[in-house]
Amino acid sequence: MTSILVFEQLLNGLQFGLMLFLIAAGLTLVFGIMDIMNLAHGSLYMAGAYVAAETMQRTGSFLFAILVAVVVTAIVAIVLELLVMRRLVLRDHLAQVLGSYAIILIANDAVKMIWGSAPQMLNMPAALSGPVRLLPDLLYSSYRLMMIGVGLAIALGLYYFVSRTRAGSLVRAGASNRQMATLMGVRVPLLFLGVFTMGAVLAAVAGALMGPISAVQIGMGEEILILVLVCIVIGGIGSVRGAFVGALIVGMVDTAGRAFLPSLLRQVLPLDMAASVGPPWLPYPFTC
Repeated sequence: MTSILVFEQLLNGLQFGLMLFLIAAGLTLVFGIMDIMNLAHGSLYMAGAYVAAETMQRTGSFLFAILVAVVVTAIVAIVLELLVMRRLVLRDHLAQVLGSYAIILIANDAVKMIWGSAPQMLNMPAALSGPVRLLPDLLYSSYRLMMIGVGLAIALGLYYFVSRTRAGSLVRAGASNRQMATLMGVRVPLLFLGVFTMGAVLAAVAGALMGPISAVQIGMGEEILILVLVCIVIGGIGSVRGAFVGALIVGMVDTAGRAFLPSLLRQVLPLDMAASVGPPWLPYPFTC
């Protein structure tokens, strides 16, 4: 029974790590290429979740909800990059932090004006609402398996794009040496716009996929952004491969800690002390 529980938590950690990677991949490229401290990246993740929830409630189609979330978030990202980020990139990092934090406040208030302060419901598709028998004693969520498959497919596609295509070589060149890429004739403003939009699309996909198993609520972007920043620090700024490794590490550690740390604390500490010590180690209840 213990081995089944461990295997299940490994799958949960893989699923959560892949969702973190979708957010971290775009953010690390924005850091590496644009050299901008964009704390508002989590707001794009939140936008994808809210738009997907609204579309799902109106149409009942989960695939269409993801598509609409991607398109709307991409449009928001293009407007944001043209009107705000191109000005912030010319400023120092302190101004970038303050400017992107202001975007977070504006985004949260905009969501509150449109959808209210109550959390929104994003139902998973009926075809994926049941479990799948992976082992004789293990039933696992088919929706989470779909998330793992989508995350791996996007990770492979992103790796192929960055390492095998001409556009990907421009992205790598901009991430490694932006000034040299400019001297070699790379259209840096267009590259900035493309990278920023791609990062927003990946964040929107993650938000739409995470919606059915977490709370679609105001502030969800800031909560997950902390873990995403940890992934980037582990993997290295500008490295998609590093973001993938860092996201898997953080996803596994976070999930394992949530599953096993409370019981371990109860074995070595008194119950009242374990109850007070445990919650500060687990500050992200949305990870399920």
